[in-house]
Amino acid sequence: MTKLSVNVNKIATLRNSRGGDTPNLVKVAADVQRFGGEGITIHPRPDERHIRYQDAYDLKPIVHTEYNIEGNPIPKFIDLVIAIKPTQVTLVPDAIDAITSNAGWDTIKHKTFLQEVISEFKRNDIRTSIFVDPILGMIDGAKDTGTDRIELYTEAYAEGYSKGNKNAINPYIDSAKLAFDLGLGLNAGHDLSLENIQFFKENIPELLEVSIGHALISESLYLGLENVINMYLRKLK
Repeated sequence: MTKLSVNVNKIATLRNSRGGDTPNLVKVAADVQRFGGEGITIHPRPDERHIRYQDAYDLKPIVHTEYNIEGNPIPKFIDLVIAIKPTQVTLVPDAIDAITSNAGWDTIKHKTFLQEVISEFKRNDIRTSIFVDPILGMIDGAKDTGTDRIELYTEAYAEGYSKGNKNAINPYIDSAKLAFDLGLGLNAGHDLSLENIQFFKENIPELLEVSIGHALISESLYLGLENVINMYLRKLK
């Protein structure tokens, strides 16, 4: 079974645009779970332009499904994750000024750094995942970091699929097979949507979790949050 983790960054962006507390992030996260969502994902960035570090603490008591915190493992982020002890931490090599995640780790170049960070999280009983491109060498390198899982960066798949190129799935199939052979759990995320999720899931049977935010929240503006969550769940199962 593939779990649906809903990234609520866009809810925080909308809230911050008016400086108040509407929409209320904690209530939305509670509703996501009540509607069937199987996890909550947040991605705090250093400038706190959407998710604030305090949000991570505020969400902790109400997330009774999977709690996934993504981010670049700078010291402030590492301290936050260790203090909260979410179900999973996903390490993403974001530049400070990145609008959104746009590349996976070079797991060979950053092997030693990732080993050190991952060891610290695992000492604190936090499951680890690292964001990688669908490149076999990078997945081999991920195994050497000690991570529990990888998250495949799916922008290239989503772009290809939107243009009618279903062969865009092929590097992800090969990557999933290698991850499975190496004993790595497999997650995926970025630009997955109602349009492309079912084809992805059908071709990646080992998929444990998808993290979806921008598309899911955008689709919910037209179709409603509860309805959209259940549409994803049907496509994933």
